[in-house]
Amino acid sequence: MSGAVIRPAQGAPGARVAGLGHYRPDRVVTNDDLAQTLDTNDEWVRTRVGIQERRFAGPDESVVSMGAIAAAKAMAEAGVTAADVDAVIVATCTLPTQIPHAATQIAGRLGIHAPGSFDVNAACAGFCYGLEVAAQAVRSGAATTVLLVGSEKLTDWVDPTDRANAIIFADGAGAVVVTGADTEGVGPVAWGSAEDLTETINIPDRASFIHQEGQSVFRWATTAIAPVAERAVRMAGLELADVDVLVTHQANLRIVDAIARKLVSAGARDDLRVARDIVTTGNTSSASIPVALDRMRAAGEVASGEVVLAIGFGAGLTYAGQVFRCP
Repeated sequence: MSGAVIRPAQGAPGARVAGLGHYRPDRVVTNDDLAQTLDTNDEWVRTRVGIQERRFAGPDESVVSMGAIAAAKAMAEAGVTAADVDAVIVATCTLPTQIPHAATQIAGRLGIHAPGSFDVNAACAGFCYGLEVAAQAVRSGAATTVLLVGSEKLTDWVDPTDRANAIIFADGAGAVVVTGADTEGVGPVAWGSAEDLTETINIPDRASFIHQEGQSVFRWATTAIAPVAERAVRMAGLELADVDVLVTHQANLRIVDAIARKLVSAGARDDLRVARDIVTTGNTSSASIPVALDRMRAAGEVASGEVVLAIGFGAGLTYAGQVFRCP
């Protein structure tokens, strides 16, 4: 046996989110619009999920095309070019086919040559899973500049006659650029899964639409997720009072508010700013966290350098969360 020693790569001391961008399709679908074909109304939808309107992609828009637009915006803000990006990660669960994956296709559209590229399918937790992988790649030296995209076209996978799901899901994309930093800007991930609840959200076969047991998911999310968020904060060496902004997966306004209340009761500040993008964007799965955060920035609700607590959760059932500094 050879005595040669394999040496690990050495990367940056820390990682940071250097740029952020998002894309929402132009088509706005209100609750009144849905009521034209579904047995529903505006009050019913707002009461149950908190959504007033959502965005639906057009037939010429895709996971890849929307993701590329969001990614280009994130790259522009980060001040990086296609030549700088050496890894591309796409979080998605709604590609029309599994092969080819989205990451290389998005890289090609942006002129990024020969990056490490792959997709992550952790459904609505996908962005947080991807952020952990991107940050670790930069710290380990596997990459210097990582483009992470969350992009979903959920309308391809939702039965438009299914009142329970058609009112919730929407389309869109969000992206971040992760680079090295002298001081840490991305905290450790707190992640896991509920293997006993895998069937609560599923697509039974290739000819089927998304199915979910709404009440089971609601009970799980409102009881299990706040402790995960607390754990992510502790793992970063922070206190809940240090968190400026809470951006949960935008699953349902009642879930978002329940998590926020529990965190404030546990020590988060009363002035904690909470993303409620679900109201005007709908549930965009892995895209929801970067979309919500970028829209909060645009509204002047978040400043560069503030501490963001992100927590994703959904099909699998999977969950993941971490703190990071807003770009």
